[in-house]
Amino acid sequence: MYLTGLECPRCKEKHAADRLQNLCHCGSPLLVRYDIGALARDIDRDDVLRGRDDMWRFSSFLPVPEDKIVSLGEGMTPLYSLDGFAGEIGMDCITIKDEGYNPTGTFKSRGASCGISMAAHLGAETVAMPTAGNAGGAWSAYAARAGLDCVIAMPEDAPEITMKECALYGAETYLVRGLISDAGRIIGTACERYGWFDVSTLKEPYRIEGKKTMGLELAMQLDWDVPDAVVYPAGGGVGLIGIWKALEELELAGWIGPERPRMIAVQSEGCAPLVRAFEDGRTDSDFWEGAETIAGGIRVPKALGDFLVLEALYDSGGRAVEVSDDEIMDVLLTLARTDGSFICPEAAAAVAGVKRMREEGDLTRDDEVMVINTGSGLKYADLLEADLPVLDKEDEINVTPEGE
Repeated sequence: MYLTGLECPRCKEKHAADRLQNLCHCGSPLLVRYDIGALARDIDRDDVLRGRDDMWRFSSFLPVPEDKIVSLGEGMTPLYSLDGFAGEIGMDCITIKDEGYNPTGTFKSRGASCGISMAAHLGAETVAMPTAGNAGGAWSAYAARAGLDCVIAMPEDAPEITMKECALYGAETYLVRGLISDAGRIIGTACERYGWFDVSTLKEPYRIEGKKTMGLELAMQLDWDVPDAVVYPAGGGVGLIGIWKALEELELAGWIGPERPRMIAVQSEGCAPLVRAFEDGRTDSDFWEGAETIAGGIRVPKALGDFLVLEALYDSGGRAVEVSDDEIMDVLLTLARTDGSFICPEAAAAVAGVKRMREEGDLTRDDEVMVINTGSGLKYADLLEADLPVLDKEDEINVTPEGE
């Protein structure tokens, strides 16, 4: 264990890691810190190649004691190229890291595994959170595995399958007539009243550590190198913050060099607070009124860790990009047909952002671009329509030859 404690990235106050913690006294999220020097002396990077076949092969970079890990086999998701789509937009290399292969079908499994492991280890009995859908399903599953009670509040227009997931795993689940921010207010009040542990996005420090493993894996899968750009669909932005943190820690350990990818955050035109803040050169964002997009996972009117996302964009020479819902659906359908890839609408937004940047000349043909597919498209089948012909059992299929 190389965990040394928690630190506030705003006021730099140090906090102990031996008890349940939410935000710093100044209201900022807390980040987990490690003795990276000791880790580098003790652990060789090639050791992880012989480790577990899940994200916990990077346990030396994580805060959970080995005997306290709550796991369903999350992590070590595959990479594959989008050759068909890349060719269509004039690029040589677009790669997907497909988080849809995780146990609950999304990258939320990573944060839930680490967050629930630490919550249980530090004595929580009930965890509670607002969610746009997928996080609720994941945290409900891992809470059930750990034997914790779980309370979920989500907008009533969240995907139906995620509502059913939460109920299936035994979470006390409420639907809210409003946005995730409204669900967050309700959960916050209930946590104060009943003493539940609030595991909302970045209100506890360990979700980000699970998401960080995407960056650790990326470096390993690329033979300890980094792509030219990492493109991420940003709602709360935890995964982007985590990947950036992972690369910093890997460099401190001497496992990678100082090169960094450009970090690209993509949002929908219907909810783009990070894009507006980035375009204005600000370090935090304003609340986005009337947020609306088909990509529910990025319908976050204001991210608690917005300043950390923006810091990563500025420091990496990256960018924030917005795309329309029409662009999102066009990419989602196109990728299925050009590359056999059924990604979630949030990731389709990210790929649409790549296309937009290529058209604007902000990405070149030979840039190596990594897109994070945050979940399986199968969880969003209700977005699709298929008007299919019906045959009687005596019918035959008749195909008209081309040209007739």
